[in-house]
Amino acid sequence: MSYVAPALREKFETLSIDLQDAILERNVQLYTIHDLIHVLEEIVAEEETQPQT
Repeated sequence: MSYVAPALREKFETLSIDLQDAILERNVQLYTIHDLIHVLEEIVAEEETQPQT
């Protein structure tokens, strides 16, 4: 189950709903902005390696 620290929630909620859902599906623990950035970097890297349709 994913967790977003209260101190980070305001920044997290500025992301699109689709991106929020993608992050939460990863079962991550987000305590700092660095945790959030790391997950976003992972998502970008995965998107870049997927074949274009």
